[in-house]
Amino acid sequence: MNWKTDYRSFYYADAPEPDDPVLERHETALLCIDVQNYGLALPATPPERARWAPFHERMRATVLPTLRGLQQAFRGAEMDVLHARISCLLEDGRDRSLSQKMPGWNNLLMPLDSEASQIAPEVAPDPGEIVVTKTTDSALTGTNLRLVLHNLGVRNVVVTGIYTDQCISSTVRSLADESFNVLLVEDACAAGTDELHRHELEVLNMIYCHVLSSGELADLLGLHL
Repeated sequence: MNWKTDYRSFYYADAPEPDDPVLERHETALLCIDVQNYGLALPATPPERARWAPFHERMRATVLPTLRGLQQAFRGAEMDVLHARISCLLEDGRDRSLSQKMPGWNNLLMPLDSEASQIAPEVAPDPGEIVVTKTTDSALTGTNLRLVLHNLGVRNVVVTGIYTDQCISSTVRSLADESFNVLLVEDACAAGTDELHRHELEVLNMIYCHVLSSGELADLLGLHL
């Protein structure tokens, strides 16, 4: 993979290669979005398990190990690791945004203390790490994350998690609109299908963020994965 040429959309097919970003460690933070128990639970019926099998294979074989490695590298370099999770504050979910009340798969009723809403143990926060709870897709909308990042002196946000075409996409766009420099790690996120994942990376890349691999990110920051 070459982040300077891959994941090009129609709009950027012939654009010149970008320069390497200047990433100061003290201005760069890792944001882990919605890697929660609900997303790793196997569907109840055999047809749905078969339909979701590629997603779960990617999560177990690629995303979770990559994200865990990034977390350890950031912590080892004394860089901030932050977490966002989706949950409702009321048991009946009345506080959820409209996007989380839509009928079907996206109708997520996960109270704050429910097992489904907890961050997966493999990538759980270390003691003292900041966790924000959101009731919509974007980790900035409806939380104090923008203010937290500003107070920490963060200018560069490394985004990881699920789902690429939903909460990841919404958060990346929100961060870009707030003038953060966003780096999206392609092997530390996933969508329901690889096709959806790749399509969304192409939509976001070079407009709202730079899409790159964990290895390329490590090289830019001088980290060891």
